[in-house]
Amino acid sequence: MKALIIEDTLTSATLVCHQLGKMGLETVHARDGESGIELFKSERPDLILLDIIMPGLDGFEVARRIRQLERDGEWTPIIFLTARTGDEDLERGIEVGGDDYLIKPVSEIVLKAKVRAMQRIAQMRYSLLVLTRKLDEANRELMRLSSADGLTGIANRRRFDETLLKEWRRCAREARPLALLLIDVDFFKPFNDNYGHQAGDECLKAVARALSQTLHRPSDLAARYGGEEFAVILPGTDEAGALAVAEALRAAVQQMGITHRYSEVAPVVTISVGLACATPRPGDETGFIGLLKDADAALYRAKSEGRNRVVSACAPCVGQMD
Repeated sequence: MKALIIEDTLTSATLVCHQLGKMGLETVHARDGESGIELFKSERPDLILLDIIMPGLDGFEVARRIRQLERDGEWTPIIFLTARTGDEDLERGIEVGGDDYLIKPVSEIVLKAKVRAMQRIAQMRYSLLVLTRKLDEANRELMRLSSADGLTGIANRRRFDETLLKEWRRCAREARPLALLLIDVDFFKPFNDNYGHQAGDECLKAVARALSQTLHRPSDLAARYGGEEFAVILPGTDEAGALAVAEALRAAVQQMGITHRYSEVAPVVTISVGLACATPRPGDETGFIGLLKDADAALYRAKSEGRNRVVSACAPCVGQMD
């Protein structure tokens, strides 16, 4: 443990350094406030003993500046050393960031007790910070797990719903289009029934990977919508752009070459995609429901027209005023 002594009186500083040395503390000494602040920056001590009356900056100002230099979550115990005994000085010392107050000449027994108390407080605070960080990490992981699909690892329905509303509102503010893709794995039930549920799960995982890896923008989101259905949110994307993405997704799944002898459209696993897009109107908080309905209708058409294809049902504007 390292202690910084900021004291202009050499005899007093020497005595305190000696006493702290006997307690096993490493000490560094500054003769004035400015050099004490510089030593604090370079040494980052575990404890500061600070005289109040010094040439230049007094101890109160030094303590105030040291507190300003500490980073978030940092705390360095500050014990004032002074010959003053007034209550006002004690009150001011605490107000500027001090933690304790010792009257000079300092009793070795009292100094030892004060230092040990500060060490215990510092250790408890450190333990609390460690626990807080662990809780923060656990909460972040919990949030991640609560927004991820347990099987495929991509976004789940809850995160999809939250993101769709958020992007709808953002696109409304920015007057930008929003595209939505609903995706169904073609003839998945016969795949699952004939190859088994484990193979079916692996198929869904592979499709999810293909969708995620084909999307390149951080704002785009692929989610498991339910069962063998997936959804993709494409903020700031018009019909032409959404069609290009949808076709890339369809091709990526087919190119995986997962054997599907029970498909009526291809010898490998394929997907059908329904596409809808709109430019949200500011203040329209429910227009995304129409977007979902349009994408679902387009998906139904893609399946009824032969599957393994992309069908668009884009509207120029959802909820647009006349």
